[in-house]
Amino acid sequence: MIMDEDPARGVDRRRLLGWSGLAAAGAVAAGAQLVGARPGHADPAPSPAGTIPPDTRPGGAYDRYVAKLAADGRFSGVVLLSHQGRTVLSRGYGMADREKKIPNGEDVAFTLSSAGKPFLAVAILQLAQQGRLRLADTVGTHLKGYPADIAEQVTIHHLLTATAGLDAPELDLQRIFTSRDEVHEYYEQWTRKAKLVGVPGSGNQGHTDGAGAGITMATLIVEAVTGETYWDYVQENIFKRCGMTGTAFSTRPQWLTDPHIAHPYMTLADGSQVDAVRNLDKSSPDPSTLGKNPGRAFIDAPGDGGFTTAPDLVRFAHALGDGTVLDRPWADVFTAANSPHGPTSFGAYGPVVRIVNGQWAWSRGGGNPGVGANWTIYPYTGWVGVILSNIDGVPLQEMAGQEAQAVTGATPGGGSGG
Repeated sequence: MIMDEDPARGVDRRRLLGWSGLAAAGAVAAGAQLVGARPGHADPAPSPAGTIPPDTRPGGAYDRYVAKLAADGRFSGVVLLSHQGRTVLSRGYGMADREKKIPNGEDVAFTLSSAGKPFLAVAILQLAQQGRLRLADTVGTHLKGYPADIAEQVTIHHLLTATAGLDAPELDLQRIFTSRDEVHEYYEQWTRKAKLVGVPGSGNQGHTDGAGAGITMATLIVEAVTGETYWDYVQENIFKRCGMTGTAFSTRPQWLTDPHIAHPYMTLADGSQVDAVRNLDKSSPDPSTLGKNPGRAFIDAPGDGGFTTAPDLVRFAHALGDGTVLDRPWADVFTAANSPHGPTSFGAYGPVVRIVNGQWAWSRGGGNPGVGANWTIYPYTGWVGVILSNIDGVPLQEMAGQEAQAVTGATPGGGSGG
């Protein structure tokens, strides 16, 4: 169990060097951007011989793989590979808005779904760093009105690791929200209906919505401690600090009118694709997202989502390494492996951390109808990989595996968390 009294946990020299590689990179350089499958040129920074694997370069194996996916109609969106702050590969495919004929590219923001959950962990750790809360605090330390067993037994650590043992009612997937206040009130009341069905810390028991209720509880703790909404706190203390100027918790009206926000194209039962945000009466028939339509949320649920660009995720990665958002020991807590998922994959407070070809890879993925997102930090070598998509059927895990193979030489495969 991670104890907040001693966050600086045995960081080895290689990991220190890896963080240094990210921190020294500085701002992200502008990279070449392509729309469709046209060949083009990226402008990598001068690097020692051998530090840029050929498979990562324009025309390399990863580039050809993504181009084939796009040509086959299996990818629409943006991929970006950055090495020590400089863009090595940047590609945009398909349309951000087919109706207005706006192409996908580096300046387009995509909704993250669960890939935005690590922002919550950073917010919590910022407050822990400031001494305004402790990771061992129980829910009842900061929130009132919860059942005694939850208030007294479930800690912030349990909430961030999805080990609280909570169960929660199913969400109303058909509801069309009309304001930020309505979204906030709904999720606050929903999480208060959660029940404790397992022993906190012993595993992720209960309905899958139980973990979501835990995320909402954690956001309510952020709000109780700071006096701000979760959305406003993260915008000011994470996005703004990192220089993520294209990132925000945008609302549905902004989604419909801002040309720099990608629309999600959802596949219906007959195989046709519709713009989900312009067709709120339509729902996903896919078993994994059955009944969902991301456009029905006026704003993303507290602790989830957000809209971001690929370069902004690279900025976030570097801000984690240079002390911009968290002091070094607390950044190590953010990525510390605390629960095994598999032989070389572990849960952490924000990302999923994996050992890939002898090095750490910190990733987070997310998906919704017409939405796919994955970002990965390779701290030993200063690489950052981003995949953002706006159609159904994108093989996100396979793409993440191909990215890892290109960057590290590893055998492709494995997921990055959902």
